[in-house]
Amino acid sequence: MKRMPAILVSLVLAMVLVFGSAGTALAADAKVAFVNINFIMERSPQAESALEALEKEFSPRDAELVAERDALRQMQERLERDGDVMGAEQRAELERNFRNRSREFKRAQDMFSEDLNVRRNEELGRLQRLVQSVILEMAQQDGYDLVLTERNVLFASERINITDQVLERLTRQNRGGR
Repeated sequence: MKRMPAILVSLVLAMVLVFGSAGTALAADAKVAFVNINFIMERSPQAESALEALEKEFSPRDAELVAERDALRQMQERLERDGDVMGAEQRAELERNFRNRSREFKRAQDMFSEDLNVRRNEELGRLQRLVQSVILEMAQQDGYDLVLTERNVLFASERINITDQVLERLTRQNRGGR
């Protein structure tokens, strides 16, 4: 029984030696590239366009929320400042109005955040699909056998880093050229 593991270890070592040298020869012919997708997602013109579009789409609602927040602050300051000199009925009405508007404000804020996150995720997904398609297109056109990303790599030399080339191609696509 003790001989079986020793034989198995010897067999595995022999396979590594035999196939390892063949694997090394194959690896020497392989064309490998590295792409930092996070860098591209932050710096591509398409990412900048997506951020600008989100800003344009959501800035009016954001401005409304800021105005309502300021109005609620003023209302609260008025309650704190003038509450003692107001009549009981006037104070109760102002407090009820403040609570209702605060509740509505919180609801509007939550809806705004949810809508923004949904749209941001849509734009991010669209950009990720575009970046992946450009990388795949480049890999096929330039004859790469393997393309790695920062998620799988501890180190990559600049010699195999094609991040700038991918970014350049995305920039050209954004300008309308290919």
